[in-house]
Amino acid sequence: MRVLVVEDNQRLAKLVADGLQRRGFSCDIAHCLADADDAMAGASYDAIVLDLGLPDGDGLEWLAKRRHYRQVPPAIIQTARGALEDRVAGLDAGADDYVVKPVEIDELAARIRALLRRPGARAPTVLEAGALQFDTTSRTAHCAGRELELSRREADLLELLLRRAGSVVHRKVIEDALYNFSEPVTPNAVEAAISRLRRKLEEAGARGALHTIRGIGYMLRENGL
Repeated sequence: MRVLVVEDNQRLAKLVADGLQRRGFSCDIAHCLADADDAMAGASYDAIVLDLGLPDGDGLEWLAKRRHYRQVPPAIIQTARGALEDRVAGLDAGADDYVVKPVEIDELAARIRALLRRPGARAPTVLEAGALQFDTTSRTAHCAGRELELSRREADLLELLLRRAGSVVHRKVIEDALYNFSEPVTPNAVEAAISRLRRKLEEAGARGALHTIRGIGYMLRENGL
């Protein structure tokens, strides 16, 4: 899952992004609203963590405008404004959740996961396809009862493929989901990640589950599980 952290305090933004990445999210950082607009024009995000007091405008007005035109994914406001009227205004402007700084990173990660479990937003906590299961909270996967030893990026890749099991996932979609703007992406990075995941699935008994659609992308087939 890819998250955009919009926060002008560079130290705090890095702490939040690093903490979320350790918990299974791919994160980009925007230090102002213009940067946030640029980031959203170049990538698709599952959620946004949004500060309000930004150098080029108020995050609340930006969110309300984007929400009006349906141009924003689920958003959590993370701000120092903790008064009741501020919280009400934030939720009325279109925020899906509202937290007051400082917030523990485990709680923030749990709130993002809860957002993505809401009806119409994302799939349930445990994703399943045939004998394969992936728990999005614990970031653990099992195939026919056998646990798979996955790196963070392999777990992210498996989650993405499971959410779209039976459909082709384009290579660019995978690249955008797994790598943020600050990470260098080698030409064969996606192919290497697919190869590692395929090997681990086959070792667990899911031989033939992960298919390459040449020139397009990859697909996880339930009948291979």
